Amino acid sequence: MPKPHRLASTRSALADDRLAELTQAASTSGDDPELDSLILRFHIETACRRGGLLALRPKDLDVEQCLVLLREKGETFRWQPVSPTLMAFLQQHVQERGSPADGVLLRYRSGKPVGRRRYDYLFSRVGELLPWVRVQMISAHWLRHTTLTWVERVYGYAVALAYAGHAETPNDAGTTARYVKATLEEIATALSGLSGEAHPLALQGKVPVLNLPEGSLVGEYF
Repeated sequence: MPKPHRLASTRSALADDRLAELTQAASTSGDDPELDSLILRFHIETACRRGGLLALRPKDLDVEQCLVLLREKGETFRWQPVSPTLMAFLQQHVQERGSPADGVLLRYRSGKPVGRRRYDYLFSRVGELLPWVRVQMISAHWLRHTTLTWVERVYGYAVALAYAGHAETPNDAGTTARYVKATLEEIATALSGLSGEAHPLALQGKVPVLNLPEGSLVGEYF
């Protein structure tokens, strides 16, 4: 029997002011705002899926090149650039919360590893402070939409496709898109423009001057 047609997703990119509200609420409320801020910043910078962050281990950090190894659905894995600031936050988290090298990186203050329930708590709590978060059922996947939309608008479809970690080109993208693949350096360049920070792998002279707060999408929020 043919599969039923999948309904179009209601998720979309968040506007800058909505993103600011979300990150502000998360970082100033709850029982562990430092943890929640780290979760949000990681998703905004990497556009990873929830499982990518939950599977991250301290030994997956390439500190020198500011890269993290993301292991996501379908047993896929890839190196994803992060800003020097986020890398420093990740290292600090590991040191303060005792994350073992080959164990889950994200930890509560008690040392217990963070799981999916933290996401439920985070967005449920923020939804109590911001009604639009509750009504629209905002989740971490909305941050993925937000970042990838921004990357596509500024750096093009090929870079956005690679930034997303899509193993295959969507069938409706056209034949040419299968042959036009972005490099890791181009992804790092997009991350540099996104964060407003220099990245060791970014292409020199390829980061545009953006009309965004502090020259970045995340700069003013963390």
